[in-house]
Amino acid sequence: MIDVGIIGASGYTGGELLRFLKYHDNVNVIAATSRQYAGINVSKVHPHLRGENIKFKDIPAEKVDADLVFTATPHGASMDIVPELIERGIKVVDLSGDYRFDDIAVYEKWYGIEHSAPLDAVYGLPEVYREEIKKSKLVANPGCFPTGGILASLPLAKEKLIDAIILDSKSGVSGAGIKPTGATHYPNISDNIVPYAVTTHRHMPEIQQEVSKFGDVKVSFTPHLVPVIRGILTTAHAFLKEDVTSEHVKEIYDAFYESEPFVRVVDMDEIPRLSAVRGSNYCDIGCFQIDPNGRIIIVSAIDNLVKGASGQAIQNMNIMFGFDEKKSLDVTGLHP
Repeated sequence: MIDVGIIGASGYTGGELLRFLKYHDNVNVIAATSRQYAGINVSKVHPHLRGENIKFKDIPAEKVDADLVFTATPHGASMDIVPELIERGIKVVDLSGDYRFDDIAVYEKWYGIEHSAPLDAVYGLPEVYREEIKKSKLVANPGCFPTGGILASLPLAKEKLIDAIILDSKSGVSGAGIKPTGATHYPNISDNIVPYAVTTHRHMPEIQQEVSKFGDVKVSFTPHLVPVIRGILTTAHAFLKEDVTSEHVKEIYDAFYESEPFVRVVDMDEIPRLSAVRGSNYCDIGCFQIDPNGRIIIVSAIDNLVKGASGQAIQNMNIMFGFDEKKSLDVTGLHP
């Protein structure tokens, strides 16, 4: 049994951490922090947790005494919290972008923030860094768009089949967070599709960093906001350097992910859909169609709040403590 704290538990990712950890018999949640809702039962903010006997606490990070802490805090806030936790011997899974980059200068350029506390962290994509995660004290949980985009791209990059890839991602509104904004106001997003940060999204260099480790591949990425609550559907386009068949490409993906518990390579006659992964920690990958010009299309689908955030964070926790990697996460999607 381990004691776990969640710093910043009132957001969507905090609610998802609490939802999944409820079913984890090796975890005792000793603190779910929130300044705004201190003393209030978590179900008042997260109504799906009705019946849980957990109240938000307003306690500073230095007072949280746990074996592991999830820092579900905004970019720029984690760097003020994580070093002190690590110094006290507490393991951390950070859900912000503060520790995802190998080069701090890249982080500072794309996030527009000076990094005050660089630390060595393992990028928390289990499908690539499982062995490093096992030994890590600090895991930088990947971003939601990067999770779907990287998993869709890596097999092609590893096999040196492409020089460049274009990722077109459609995201549910929950990716914008729990605080309402003009962009997420219902009349502005309903019956609408809104591209944004079309060449400047901060997740692009994160995807580039990881894909480049498998091959010399240029990454382009554009996100779109669509009128659904959960999920990211990524359509990856790339021109093949070799004359290969769709069947062969699928075999490459099957081999690459054959031992991965949360990546499902779908059959040739299927295309991934959000409803198959919504509410789950799965990433579905498929399509593998090639047009007459040699363009291959790969489609991935994830739940942005689960495999794209809290579920993957718990998957990393399980690896760090030697638990069954699927523990408390082995649930199906919510189709239809």
